[in-house]
Amino acid sequence: MTTVDSGRLYGVGLGPGDPELMTVKAARLIAAAPVVAYHSARHGRSIARSIAASLLREGQIEEALVYPVTTEQTDDYRGTIEEHYDSWAARLAAHLDAGRDVVILCEGDPFFYGSYMHMHKRLAHRYPTEVVPGVTSISGAAAVLGRPLVERDEVLTVLPGTLPAPDLAARLAATDSAAVMKLGRTFPAVRDALTESGRLAEAWYVERATTSRERISPLADVDPSTVPYFSLALVPSRLHTAPASPGSDVADAAAPACTGDVVVVGLGPAGRDWLTPEALAAVEAADDLVGYGPYLDRVPANPRQRRHASDNRVEAERAEFALALARSGRRVAVVSSGDPGVFAMAAAVLEVAAEPRWKDVPVRVLPGLTAAQAVASRVGAPLGHDFCVLSLSDRLKPWDVIARRLTAAAQADLVIAIYNPGSRSRTWQVAEARELLLAHRSPDTPVVLGRDVGGSGERVRVVRLADLDPAEVDMRTLLIVGSSQTRVQERDGAPPLVWTPRRYPGTD
Repeated sequence: MTTVDSGRLYGVGLGPGDPELMTVKAARLIAAAPVVAYHSARHGRSIARSIAASLLREGQIEEALVYPVTTEQTDDYRGTIEEHYDSWAARLAAHLDAGRDVVILCEGDPFFYGSYMHMHKRLAHRYPTEVVPGVTSISGAAAVLGRPLVERDEVLTVLPGTLPAPDLAARLAATDSAAVMKLGRTFPAVRDALTESGRLAEAWYVERATTSRERISPLADVDPSTVPYFSLALVPSRLHTAPASPGSDVADAAAPACTGDVVVVGLGPAGRDWLTPEALAAVEAADDLVGYGPYLDRVPANPRQRRHASDNRVEAERAEFALALARSGRRVAVVSSGDPGVFAMAAAVLEVAAEPRWKDVPVRVLPGLTAAQAVASRVGAPLGHDFCVLSLSDRLKPWDVIARRLTAAAQADLVIAIYNPGSRSRTWQVAEARELLLAHRSPDTPVVLGRDVGGSGERVRVVRLADLDPAEVDMRTLLIVGSSQTRVQERDGAPPLVWTPRRYPGTD
């Protein structure tokens, strides 16, 4: 048990490196402490001690907590380091038991990726303890970069570079601003994640911020072999447009054009349950939502966002509008039903974005669950073998092209998923398609009709190809025409099961 005369433990944040960025309280405690502890690598040099060096005085007891391993490989890193944490805690406890106050120095803030927290866990429940916050390295980096981290209702995400690159990329893509800590050996993976997320052009590299060894550079220009652990990647606020101070070299270097981005998002075939987490995050992070009115209606209203609905026949205009918003600094989500790359907005946006005037606007495409997948799932696995996807709409391609492709797919014995089979103004295509298919398929070929799958008007039927009634088909219906191998199993009191075996006749 600890006596009432025990010393007091202080976890003291030193700030990002400049000794003048320590708080007055931190400086007072360091100067007065009987015992000052700090972490260091095996070479004995301690960044924390160097920051506080001017405050240390003769007669103080210094406890160097020397890490036995750092970046090198070891069979049991966690076990080795935990043993040393326990040993260090015991050393400091001996001082506290003797009535001596102990200050543990910590770069940045003690509770922000700080080494101090390991001593806090072991000692704070046993001794009077106080934590003195410090300016974080992120705040220091933003200050020397001369760019705000976040403005208005933007979201800042702080990430360790040790996360797997796919996780980093997903989180970077879904946030407004970001800081990635713990670079060093992780730098190549972090750069790959920034590239994958479309954020590399916005990212800045800041090393040893606020010190005499400070380095700032666009992250894309940094040689990975030169990156130390005490550095970070910063993706600052996209909203900041203020000019740099005249004559400031650092501010001039740190003021790229303020550009938003366009992300084309697949909402899936119906409601929120069919939306991927990645797509949901992108929609929620957007400043502006652009799309066909009924699709926008599927996104819950958010007063922070502006919504721009338009008719379904103005895809190029919609794409241009979204790109213009992004160039003005807005984060824009263009929404599509299903998957945006399947008869939807991705191609339209990319076609317009390929024009030279939009070359500096970042564009990403996020996948969605397709209508074909949704309809197939309701009856089993009709898409279990080779299949193709066709649209019967002759609005953007002539019917003779559609007829040739439909015939070729029928002759190739492919399962066929047919989008846009009919509408109020297109009433004859389904009957024509049925006749083209019957020229090469058995009348008993199963056809799945899926309407509004996932919605309130969902209706799914399985009929023979010969019995396909065009009157049952509208723009919200998707057809899946089986191949010669597609099977149907009738079930008492339940919808039939439809599947196409993965093994084709003639294989071993």
